Amino acid sequence: MELIDLKTIIISGLSLGSMYALMATGLSIVWGTLRVFNFAHGSLMMLGAYIGWTVCHSRGLGWGISAGIVAAIVALFAMGIAIYKLLVKPYMDRINLVLIVVITTLAGSILFENSAHILWGPRMKRFPRLVQGKLDILGTSISAQEAIIILLAPVLLVLLALFLKKTRLGMAIRGVEQNREASLLIGVNVEWIYAFTFGVSAALAAMAGVVLGSVRFITPTMGAEPLMRAFIVVILGGLGSLYGTMAAAYIVGLLEAASMLYLGLYGTPPLLFLTMVLVLTFKPTGLFGIE
Repeated sequence: MELIDLKTIIISGLSLGSMYALMATGLSIVWGTLRVFNFAHGSLMMLGAYIGWTVCHSRGLGWGISAGIVAAIVALFAMGIAIYKLLVKPYMDRINLVLIVVITTLAGSILFENSAHILWGPRMKRFPRLVQGKLDILGTSISAQEAIIILLAPVLLVLLALFLKKTRLGMAIRGVEQNREASLLIGVNVEWIYAFTFGVSAALAAMAGVVLGSVRFITPTMGAEPLMRAFIVVILGGLGSLYGTMAAAYIVGLLEAASMLYLGLYGTPPLLFLTMVLVLTFKPTGLFGIE
C-alpha cells in the first residue's frame, strides 16, 4: 500500500466515521433508554438539512449558516418530542412495542419524505460549505470542510457523554436506561425523560443532516442510505453503548474508505454487511457490548 493511499484512507475514514458517529449516536441513545428503534431517523436527517438550507440560503430568509444550523437543531428537537408523543407513547404498555414502533416510525418516515417532496420539490439542493479553504496535515492537503467534520463529531459526542455523566438530567437518563421501575420509585419523570431523549436524538440527526448536506446533495430520500450505515454502526458497537457506537463509527468509516479505494462503490455495502455478520456470529452483543 502506497503512503498516499494510506493517508487518503485515514482522512476519508475519519471524515466518514465522524458523520456516521453523529448519525448513529441518536439511534443508540433511543435504544438504550426506550429499547426501540426509530426508523424515521434518516428522514429526520433529511428534514434537518432542508430546514437548515431554508433558513440559511433560500430567498426571503438567507440568515446565514449559523442561523440555519441553530434552526435545524431547535426544530428537530421539537419534532423528536412530537414523534415520541404521537408515534411511540400511545404504545408504551404494549407487549409488542418494538414491532409497533418499527411500523409507526416507518410510516412517519414515508410521511416526512412525501412532505419534503411537496414543500421543497424533488430538485436537489446543497447546504453551503461550513468553512472554506484548505489545510496541510501530515504532508497531505485536505479541505477545511473535512477538517471541521473530523473535529466536530468527537467534540459534540464528548460533550454529550459529559452531559450524561455529570448533570442531574443526564444521570436521570442513565438511571431510566438501567432501571425504569427504580427511577419511577425515586420520583424521576420517566415520560419526560423519554420525550427529551427523542428530542436529543432528533437534534443529533439534524446536525448530521446539515453536515451531510454540505458534502452531498439534499434530496427527500437522502436519509435512506445513512440510516442503514447508522444501523450497522449501532449493531457493531453494541446496542445502547454510546462509546461503542463512537468507536464502531470510525471502524466502519475507515473500512468503507479502504474498500471504496480498492473494491469500488458496489463492493463496499456487501463488505460492511459481511463484517457485521461475522462480528455478530462470534460476539452477538457487538464489538463493545456487554455480554
